[in-house]
Amino acid sequence: MANGSIDKHKVHLVAQGFIQVYGLDYFNTYSPVARLTSICLILAIAVQYDWEIKSFDFVGAYLNGKLEDNEEIYMQSPPGYDSDPRMVKRLQKSLYGLKQAGHKWYDTLMHMLTKLGFFITYANPGAFYVCVGENILILMVHIDNCILMGNSSKLITCYERKLNNCHALTDLGLVYWLLGVKIIRDHAAHTISLSQCSFINTILSHSLMADVKAYGSPMILGAIYTKKDLPSSPKEATCMQHSPYYQAIGSLMYLAIATHPDIAFAVSILSHFLNNPGDAHWEVVKHIFHYLKSTRDLQLTYGGERHNLEGYTDADGGSQED
Repeated sequence: MANGSIDKHKVHLVAQGFIQVYGLDYFNTYSPVARLTSICLILAIAVQYDWEIKSFDFVGAYLNGKLEDNEEIYMQSPPGYDSDPRMVKRLQKSLYGLKQAGHKWYDTLMHMLTKLGFFITYANPGAFYVCVGENILILMVHIDNCILMGNSSKLITCYERKLNNCHALTDLGLVYWLLGVKIIRDHAAHTISLSQCSFINTILSHSLMADVKAYGSPMILGAIYTKKDLPSSPKEATCMQHSPYYQAIGSLMYLAIATHPDIAFAVSILSHFLNNPGDAHWEVVKHIFHYLKSTRDLQLTYGGERHNLEGYTDADGGSQED
């Protein structure tokens, strides 16, 4: 939910995909998704023209993909579904846990949307559009999470019905929550705001930094981080391997791309040392956490009347060795 609470619990029958062999029972695994930057762009366009934005999820998305004849996969029946435990069954459709499940779902979805008249955008395979007369619909797909928008509410409803007839979906109404991002729309001001306050609170809580002091900048001003800050001894390197440096950088990257471009430079610098981070680099990660404590309630807003973009820089921005 938007407030970070759990809406519902789900259960899946999951295959032991970790025992699959490439070239034997699976081949392609890649599944394109709509890039978050593209989603932000489309949301900005939609709010500018006052389009309706609907969201929905496909029910059991990975269960809709069909396996090819050369993908020969067998599974034991789950307890209670077969009296003979020695029997195995060959899968005809994909299942959660299979290596190719994501690829099969995207392939199924792509063919379905093509039959409904949608076109795939060249630059982003997770974005689809369809034109009906003077009306246009844009569909952004991230696995099974989708947003559908356009300049005709009737057309949106019509295509939602068509999609549901092909594969069952859950209508989530007007978009307010997508991929961990809370979406606040102001129709009167023609703006849309993105917030990840709940995500930041989760990061701080998991890092035991929920009660830290708030800082006013994401990095120490004038600080330079180079290879000289790498671990100087095996003991220090071993100690850093046990720190959640990689997980922290991954979470910070998602924040920088989605709603907090103000930490993008700091995260970019720290990403240079993912293979062998030093204690100095981990201290900067914690410094960013302190900064997020003071900025977690800020929102990234698109739209409004102001269109002229102003940029500022400082000579210290060129102080890094690269």
